[in-house]
Amino acid sequence: MIPPGNILLLLLLPVAAAQITPGSCSGCGPLSLPLLAGLVATDAVVSLLIVVVVFVCARPRSRPTQEDGNVYINMPSRG
Repeated sequence: MIPPGNILLLLLLPVAAAQITPGSCSGCGPLSLPLLAGLVATDAVVSLLIVVVVFVCARPRSRPTQEDGNVYINMPSRG
């Protein structure tokens, strides 16, 4: 469950964003369309790479069972 403080923050975020005047960033230049497209494409590729790495690391691995030849007292079926 989401804590109530986080919900309030999410509800107030558009209000805070509306109060910022456009161009208030000093030294910020406009983003060209190719640069913006490159940033979005790079973000998508990195996100997919992270998903693939997590999938590969988290999948169950089948390990062959190794039967040893030892006879254990509490395990009469072995040996």
